[in-house]
Amino acid sequence: MHEIVTEKLKFRKLCSRWVPKILTEQHKTKRMGSALQFLTRYAESGEEFLTQIVTGDETWVSYDTPKSKRQSMEWRHTSSPAKVKPKQILTPRKMMCTVFWDWKGILLIDFLPRGQTIRADAYCETLRKLRRAIQNKRRGLLSKGVVFLHDNARPHTANVTKYLLQVFGWDVFDHPQYSPDLAPSDFHLFLHLKSFLGGQHLNNDDELKETVSNWLKTQAANFYEECIQKLVPRYDKCLQYFGSYVEK
Repeated sequence: MHEIVTEKLKFRKLCSRWVPKILTEQHKTKRMGSALQFLTRYAESGEEFLTQIVTGDETWVSYDTPKSKRQSMEWRHTSSPAKVKPKQILTPRKMMCTVFWDWKGILLIDFLPRGQTIRADAYCETLRKLRRAIQNKRRGLLSKGVVFLHDNARPHTANVTKYLLQVFGWDVFDHPQYSPDLAPSDFHLFLHLKSFLGGQHLNNDDELKETVSNWLKTQAANFYEECIQKLVPRYDKCLQYFGSYVEK
């Protein structure tokens, strides 16, 4: 029976894949609409469209970040005893870090005081800082037109935030719900940042800010350009998968 199932019928046991949300047909339709909109604009403007994208998001940065299971791997002989380590309890000491960037690199890094979360008024103040940063670091981008890509967290979709972005005259791209796989800060930037922080123990606020800021600023320009470029095949796959999640 086992031979028939595995060898002839080619069945095998597979683990379930974690996803942020079980998508409804309405969610998938929305994701496909966003994908079609993005790809249409890319087909019309090409690389010029990608150079106008400004994106960003918030993430918690902990003072003590445990190593991932993959980071803990090491070469050992098959006869060596299995290595064990205690499960690390996450520290409550953490700060909210907001990062905005484009294909050339970092535009703005902003930290909230320890323990505070992002709210609409604080987010609007950060957006004002971002506009000044774009004006100083990317001459001509404001006049050419900013394509602003952020997710639909509550502070991002609050009326006061929408009004401010209208005043700026930015073209806000419609990001679908429950879609970190289409948010470059989630599927690329923060993923690498958390990997870098794995196993590190930071002592105070200043050390945390300096460590995170230095890593973000010292990444090569192609690190950020590569991520913006990834948006095209990701939206294309989202369309091909009829709105389902995209892994890579």
